[in-house]
Amino acid sequence: GDKPCKCPDCGKSYRASSTLIRHQKTHTGERPYRCEECGKSFRHRSTLTIHHRVHSGERPYKCPECHKSFKISSELVRHWRTHTSERPCKCSQCHKSFKSSSELVRHWRTHTGERPYDCSQCGRRFSDSSQLARHWRTH
Repeated sequence: GDKPCKCPDCGKSYRASSTLIRHQKTHTGERPYRCEECGKSFRHRSTLTIHHRVHSGERPYKCPECHKSFKISSELVRHWRTHTSERPCKCSQCHKSFKSSSELVRHWRTHTGERPYDCSQCGRRFSDSSQLARHWRTH
């Protein structure tokens, strides 16, 4: 479709000027929405609204299966996959499927050999933060 509103910084185009204005905050670093409770600032009002749930304890998204509740809808979607066999994240290298993008990223490192987590004590490197945490207990 037609996207007449173009970002002068990166060239990305949007249908609505309001979407462009929202996008431009990623370039300026502007964070005009401030939490009165803790002082943390956000680029978008919607992110501040979600953040408020940290203080209020509100968890409006409930799993219909086990009744566990979540602060944001995407957490419920990810949780729901524990009740189903849905595995939408597929590895382009070996075609193995995963329930979440974070599981796929962890798996992808078996192909790339990437080990981004290193022990500050001995310098040993790990592909997963949980492996580093387990290793850390040996020091």
